[in-house]
Amino acid sequence: MPNCQPKWILPLAFGSIFPLFLLCFTTIASFNGVPLLFLYRSSYHFVENQLKPIPVSTHITISTPPSPPRFAYLISGSAGNGKMLRRMLLAIYHPLNQYIVHLDRKASPAERQTIEQFVTDYKVFKEVRNVRMITKANLVTYRGCTMVANTLHAAAIMLREGGNWDWFINLSASDYPLVTQDDLLHIFSYVPRDLNFIDHTSKMGWKAGQRAKPVIIDPALYNSKKAEVFWITQRRSIPTAFKLFTG
Repeated sequence: MPNCQPKWILPLAFGSIFPLFLLCFTTIASFNGVPLLFLYRSSYHFVENQLKPIPVSTHITISTPPSPPRFAYLISGSAGNGKMLRRMLLAIYHPLNQYIVHLDRKASPAERQTIEQFVTDYKVFKEVRNVRMITKANLVTYRGCTMVANTLHAAAIMLREGGNWDWFINLSASDYPLVTQDDLLHIFSYVPRDLNFIDHTSKMGWKAGQRAKPVIIDPALYNSKKAEVFWITQRRSIPTAFKLFTG
């Protein structure tokens, strides 16, 4: 059978395949001007030999967290509060803080002695030495001036013997914390140390007539037994030698 294929088909096919082969070889042999694989002195060289590590900067700024604050705690109790006072002290204890406990004069001498022995002999308290007890008990009346005097007395002891602390917190033996001391110290690390949480003002308003002028008697000032405060019918004028604040 005669050959019907045109003679130009074979040269045309060869001429089309050769540029394609040359393009593929060029693509494989060069990538961004760097030879990927070439034969030189009968050994192979790879692109990894041409790579250089990027120098890492040693000047990395790491923000240092603020130092934790220190709290000074007063834990107060009365007769029958010895166990609750110990529970409260252990629940809020932290080696960074300072603590002072007080059982008022209504508590029995045996109960106060038990608390004093607990503060003195407890191993952690003994090693860290950040827990104190007011051994000379005061008679404290709730809502009376003796309660304020007892708080100021404890704060004075802390200022004299408690070292450096940032906030003073007054608690009762019946209180109990809702967060751990680690969480509290972490949160207060970002609070300005000169921030005071006592809301006070010299604008008395209605309080001038209902709180500043009435005369209130605190029986703990002159009695040896605890009793509630009481009001008398006489009233006083607003003092002019100093300004009253309420909070």
